[in-house]
Amino acid sequence: QVQLVESGGGLVQAGGSLRASCAASGLTFSRYSMGWFRQAPGKEREFVAAISWVGMNTYYADSVKGRFTISRDNAKNTVYLQMNYLKPEDTAVYYCAAPLSPGRLNNYYRPDEYDYWGQGTQVTVSS
Repeated sequence: QVQLVESGGGLVQAGGSLRASCAASGLTFSRYSMGWFRQAPGKEREFVAAISWVGMNTYYADSVKGRFTISRDNAKNTVYLQMNYLKPEDTAVYYCAAPLSPGRLNNYYRPDEYDYWGQGTQVTVSS
C-alpha cells in the first residue's frame, strides 16, 4: 500500500522560507518520478514542481521558477520542496503525488497523471 506523508508547512511572512517534505512508503521510491501540487481555497489544484525518477530532471511552474527547488533523497524515500521568497499568493495546501507506474512521466504537470496523493500540508504566507 502506497503512502505519502507531507510535513513542513506552516505560517511565514512574505519573503520567508519553508521546506516541505514528503515521505513515501509502499513503492520502490527511487524508480518513481514525483510531483508537488497545491490548491488554494476556491481554486483548482495546480502543478508546482516535479522531479524525474533519476533526479536529474526538474520541472517548475512559471509562478515558482527561481524561488522553489524540488529535490529527492532516495536513501530516505523522501522528496522535498524548498520554498524561498514566499508570497501571499503561495498560500495553499501543498500535496505530493506519485504516478501508478515507475519510470518516466511525460505529462508531469497534469494532476490526472498521478495516482497516489498525500494528505497535504498547509502553507500560509502573510503579507
